Amino acid sequence: GIFTHYDTLKLKPTMKLSLVLAALLLGNFASTQAFSPRPTSTSSPAPLAASSSTALHGIRSAVARARDSLLSRERTDEDLKSGIAFFYDRSSKLWEDVWGEHMHHGYYIPEDRTDHVQAQIDLIDEVLKWAGVGDDGKTPKKVVDVGCGIGGSSRHIVRKYEGATANGITLSPYQAQRGNELAKEQGLEDRASFQVADALNQPFPSNTFDLVWSLESGEHMPDKQKFVNELLRVAAPGGRIIIVTWCHRDLLPGEPCLSTKEEKILAKINRAYYLPKWCSVADYVSLLEKAGAENIKREDWSYIIAPFWKAVIK
Repeated sequence: GIFTHYDTLKLKPTMKLSLVLAALLLGNFASTQAFSPRPTSTSSPAPLAASSSTALHGIRSAVARARDSLLSRERTDEDLKSGIAFFYDRSSKLWEDVWGEHMHHGYYIPEDRTDHVQAQIDLIDEVLKWAGVGDDGKTPKKVVDVGCGIGGSSRHIVRKYEGATANGITLSPYQAQRGNELAKEQGLEDRASFQVADALNQPFPSNTFDLVWSLESGEHMPDKQKFVNELLRVAAPGGRIIIVTWCHRDLLPGEPCLSTKEEKILAKINRAYYLPKWCSVADYVSLLEKAGAENIKREDWSYIIAPFWKAVIK
């Protein structure tokens, strides 16, 4: 099943604001949270990541992938990184042909709605609304889309907020290229741009973006603490961070880990979608608190996104 949460945090005016987390499967689909990180020093922009071909990756690793899949072995960080690029280079065109430019779940209220593309757009708007973006009369001006796909969220957000610009990053050269093509086709090339870069080592100075957006990409991150730290680092003081990501259920008091059955289910999903080990929403909250987050709030949206999978399977 698919399930969701969204957590938000409230902050002091001088601190970096909110975050959205989403968790998927086994009882939770994430949360939105707003938080304040510890002060960080400004760093210089990192060089643009090279856009290397993934064709050889597919040839060289086909046998290894088949072997590891049969044995359900966990992938190394490097295998995950190259595999994610390969996976999305190969699948993004098909997704766009079928579903359009938004590569994420939809918002199903009412649950029997059949306008699936609009449901995906509505999810973006409802998350922004839930996280309180614009409630203070200030709309975002500089946005980073971490794990941007082909840029659907970025382009929607800059259209929604006058004067906003967005930088999207992805591991997939195809996605970055296609995102820029669509921005040009839609007359947004001066406001939305996309590049190949690693979310765990972002090519941006610290304290840059007043809206940090990550919609269903955090599940690919092998080092969740580093992921959270990078989001905090690039967020500007007083900015807002929104994360939507897949998580497993929170463990019960005294429960050391998920059941063997649950772990086996996750292992199959990990092999199919190039995912590392999962964590819970509670784990994310702990990581955020460790990084300096404050005022965390959680809410379950499982029932809101679950109907999307019925449409996908059809």
